[in-house]
Amino acid sequence: KVPLMFGFLYLFVCSLDVLSSAFQLAGGKVAGDIFKDNAILSNPVAGLVVGILVTVLVQSSSTSTSIIVSMVSSGLLEVRSAIPIIMGSNIGTSVTNTIVALMQAGDRSEFKRAFAGATVHDCFNWLSVLVLLPLEVVSGYLHHVTRLVVATFNIRSGKDAPDLLKIITEPFTKLIIQLDKSVITGIATGDESLRNRSLIRVWCGPTSPQMAAVGLGPPPNCTAPGHCSTKGIEILHNVTRQKCEHLFTDTPLPDLAVGLVLLAGSLVVLCTCLILLVKLLNSLLKGQVAKAIQKVINTDLPHPLSWLTGYFAMVVGAGMTFVVQSSSVFTSAITPLIGLGVISIERAYPLTLGSNIGTTTTAILAALASPGDKLASSFQIALCHFFFNISGILLWYPLPFTRLPIRMAKALGERTAKYRWFAVLYLIICFLLLPSLVFGISMAGWRALVGVGAPFLGLLFFVGLVNALQAHSPGRLPKWLQTWDFLPAWMHSLQPLDRVITQATLCCTDRC
Repeated sequence: KVPLMFGFLYLFVCSLDVLSSAFQLAGGKVAGDIFKDNAILSNPVAGLVVGILVTVLVQSSSTSTSIIVSMVSSGLLEVRSAIPIIMGSNIGTSVTNTIVALMQAGDRSEFKRAFAGATVHDCFNWLSVLVLLPLEVVSGYLHHVTRLVVATFNIRSGKDAPDLLKIITEPFTKLIIQLDKSVITGIATGDESLRNRSLIRVWCGPTSPQMAAVGLGPPPNCTAPGHCSTKGIEILHNVTRQKCEHLFTDTPLPDLAVGLVLLAGSLVVLCTCLILLVKLLNSLLKGQVAKAIQKVINTDLPHPLSWLTGYFAMVVGAGMTFVVQSSSVFTSAITPLIGLGVISIERAYPLTLGSNIGTTTTAILAALASPGDKLASSFQIALCHFFFNISGILLWYPLPFTRLPIRMAKALGERTAKYRWFAVLYLIICFLLLPSLVFGISMAGWRALVGVGAPFLGLLFFVGLVNALQAHSPGRLPKWLQTWDFLPAWMHSLQPLDRVITQATLCCTDRC
């Protein structure tokens, strides 16, 4: 069972990689176009929403932050304008583990825990943005702090660290699809010549000297000066390139069609692996074994150091994410364990916060590879990502009563266990409808945004305050406000909507 479990885990991680490639094929050029419009990105709220939508489109905060760093390093985007986009990419990356949590919808209690464990990441990111974005707009504190750090250290250009996870997964994923991600970055930085170029990589790196010396097939066919080719090898201006070997090397299909095929295939593999993983873990983690593992993971450090347990979990989360170079992979991998009850939400929360810190290393490494004259500004925006997450942790972790994301995630888990369709509604509203609506309003200017946003945020704050008082000290409220029963049922309960969805589902099932 253990080798099987590792096999399914390997396929699960590979399917996440292919899923990201599928989203990039389907929406990567759109993402590049969105990034290209500097007039939009100068509006902080629009920039935030662009960061969310682009990261959801490409299913990778590493890709979106690397594009932002490239734009800053090429001088197309100012550091101050890039900060809200970085905040948005932090929110967008949490969509993957929320999708993974849907795979445990079969068992209500598992689904409740898994969905709460996944959405604790969303709640942390949204709460951090609600506090830190206005603070940044008013004071520019992230911009000033990171500029001081960059000025203090003598930063020199470096190389990317080895991506340890890809060393293991690439031999398999490279056989399925290989992408040229520089096309998305090029479109974002205004290179119109790349607009009609496919993201699917056809020609790979230079061939080995032995292959170039031996040659393949007939003598090279030179169609133009400096451009010759044989079967599987091309010689362009004396640089020998070999044709890539993956399923879609010679496909006549457009990028969108290949993206949709890969999306369907990767989702099937992801769901299958996740279901089988959960079943294997259920059979392995029984009785004394489960109790021992739960005790090790969820127990605090000995008494004098017990307050350090959460911070130690953050270090573990950051270290694991640095190794796999993806917060999505790490948080998606622990989501089934949260659903099974092996990891408690209280322990998953610091692990997720640590993962947020670990994922910032990707942007920092991308920045260190920037040209010397742009290194300072690129490194500054990468540090903004790091300090944003540190600031969020300082806001929502050190004191137990400030850990609102845990309480919010548990409430979402309870609601989802009762109405399982709510999980899909939550995903659509939080990651598509709400960002698109805010983006549309922000395009109308500051007045429209403040005119719509201020009353909405005021109402949200009022409802939250009344809910807290209803739960803890209802006597402080007027009698009519001690419950929401004075409102129509659809305004304070999901029951009417549940009846409509249930009837529609039953009607559809009967007809099928």
